Amino acid sequence: MALETFTSPVKPAVGSGPARAYVTFLAGAGDYVKGVVGLAKGLRKVKSKYPLVVAVLPDVPGEHREILVEQGCLVRDIAPVYPPENQTQFAMAYYVINYSKLRIWEFVEYEKMIYLDGDIQVYDNIDHLFDMPRGSFYAVMDCFCEKTWSHTCQYKIGYCQQCPDKVTWPAEMGPKPPLYFNAGMFVYEPNLSTYSHLLARLQVTPPTPFAEQDFLNMYFNDVYKPIPNAYNLVLAMLWRHPENVELEKVKVVHYCAAGSKPWRYTGEEDNMDREDIKMLVKKWWDIYEDESLDYKNLTTNNEAAADDVYPHQPLLKAALAKAADGVAGCFTAPSAA
Repeated sequence: MALETFTSPVKPAVGSGPARAYVTFLAGAGDYVKGVVGLAKGLRKVKSKYPLVVAVLPDVPGEHREILVEQGCLVRDIAPVYPPENQTQFAMAYYVINYSKLRIWEFVEYEKMIYLDGDIQVYDNIDHLFDMPRGSFYAVMDCFCEKTWSHTCQYKIGYCQQCPDKVTWPAEMGPKPPLYFNAGMFVYEPNLSTYSHLLARLQVTPPTPFAEQDFLNMYFNDVYKPIPNAYNLVLAMLWRHPENVELEKVKVVHYCAAGSKPWRYTGEEDNMDREDIKMLVKKWWDIYEDESLDYKNLTTNNEAAADDVYPHQPLLKAALAKAADGVAGCFTAPSAA
């Protein structure tokens, strides 16, 4: 399938047009906060003109919230979302908490948002994705070749939408599965009606192994439009479908393969000793450890330039002032039980 490459020029920043933002999700007191900090710094490095909103669950500790505010993030409290109780075995135990990501459809102060998982890094400006036509759900097609997909018919017969001509879908198995996206990155439009429908549908939809990713694929099936792999490189593509990867053109890397989280990387897991993986892990660390990309250093060294690049400065300054007083800069979402 030929996919369009988006090369639109970056549009005016927040404040001079429709409100837009990046958004990610954080739960728990673990080390995932490092991924979100890295993401915030990565967006600064590529000179994105839009803020990073972090939707946090109540179990994210105050010190982690403060770290995020100090890195220029807009922290939003959300309540957990749980699927109906049943005996479903999730592909990975922590997937179940990811249903809470549905709360981001409630962020209607933004006309359009780009969701990015906390284990993603942005290596080239992707602000132009905000300019894609309204009314569709944009994301990158997933790969079915890793063992986490072993419960599916696709995996069992060797079929993958990344190379649909290699193994054709058998007619005796019925219609070919619809295109399926990876939910680590997507472009969407917050909407209260959609938000209400998502929560209502969830209560009557049996949970499945990939939790909210499966659910979002079912819900947005009719309006999903694929975008190129360059906007969400799932690392397994490097060894499963290298013919589909032009690494020098990749804009967004998703460190979702087992053992690939840069802040936990040891190189011991399968495929983690590859040179391209080592390069991408080092590339992430180069951004994370670059103190010049810290929000406080940007604003201290050149506040006028910061105001130009980050027009959401007044809100961030208020959050930073609260953090300086020992209060986490949280902007609480309305309750939606």
